[in-house]
Amino acid sequence: MLNFSIIFLLILLVLLMAGLIYLFFKNSANKDSDDKLLVLFEKISELSRQNDSLRQELDRKLSETNRVSQESMSKSAQMVQGITGQSAKLISQITEKLTKLDETNKQVIGFSEQLNNLEKVLTNQKKRGNLGEAGLKLVLENILPPTAYKLQYPFEDGGIVDAVIITKDGLIPVDAKFSLDNYNRIVNEDNSDRKLVLEKEFRNDLKKRIDETSKYIKVKEGTMNFALMFIPAEAIYYDLLINEVGAVKVNTRSLIDYAYNERKVIIVSPTTFAAYLQTILQGLRAMQIEEGAKNIRKNVESLGRHLLSYEDFMKKLGGSMSTSVNHYNSAYKEFKKIDKDIARIGDGKSEVEVLEIDRPGVE
Repeated sequence: MLNFSIIFLLILLVLLMAGLIYLFFKNSANKDSDDKLLVLFEKISELSRQNDSLRQELDRKLSETNRVSQESMSKSAQMVQGITGQSAKLISQITEKLTKLDETNKQVIGFSEQLNNLEKVLTNQKKRGNLGEAGLKLVLENILPPTAYKLQYPFEDGGIVDAVIITKDGLIPVDAKFSLDNYNRIVNEDNSDRKLVLEKEFRNDLKKRIDETSKYIKVKEGTMNFALMFIPAEAIYYDLLINEVGAVKVNTRSLIDYAYNERKVIIVSPTTFAAYLQTILQGLRAMQIEEGAKNIRKNVESLGRHLLSYEDFMKKLGGSMSTSVNHYNSAYKEFKKIDKDIARIGDGKSEVEVLEIDRPGVE
């Protein structure tokens, strides 16, 4: 474009010079031709020097404009590519979080299906003899996700509890130490005197189990200030509640009060334990939803910051384009001056129209 403009300018200059020479000889036929010719060549020489100077200035400004435009476009392409990549990554992360949140909601809807699993747990327990730890594990596996509990959890003093339930507030120790031996002896014994002896043994055994369970309450090691004692049979738990073992009245209510008020131990059966776990499960899911919402909000805020950076960049890009337009318009005005000088020499009229470009608006 620049070479074409220079060639056009030179051709136009040659034509104007030829026209001036023709007019000069036509209008000065009766004058001293040598003097006029000398003056004409001086004007032509001066015009040539002005043309060289203006051409060099025009060439310099156009080169500078081209360089600035190339640098601006290169930087613009790099920044747009970087911001676009970051935005795509953030949108992908937000989509992934929304997908996980949808899956969590589906798990909440499947609450009724997990209640059906409870019936399966209880059925399996009836088929087993001494359930103990196996029954505890079965209930945990059918209700809680694997990350929400740990089996055979060790403490610093070497003690090992059957299981701990992991919550955001701490660990809940769960132990299944209830023995069926004394209970079965009372139920199967017909001698009333012997039953009284067995009742005492039953109370002492139950109290011992409560004390053993309370030893797993270790707040300094991250446990809650209470523990659960799991009784693997509904019938035994029911007898404890009604103060009766078989046909014999046993003061088990005082033991339940002793466990909770003095030892911070809550006695649970498979049914009550499952209901308790469902409450914990809903709390875990609510926490997952809350964490997912926090992550989504964090990513949205990050995306907003990137969009603001993108807006700032576009403003800078608009400023750079405005500078380029100013250089273009200035160069065109210089070209107009050359045309006016040529027209003034030949007493003609300038025929070059300045094509100015409006600067882009930057708000």
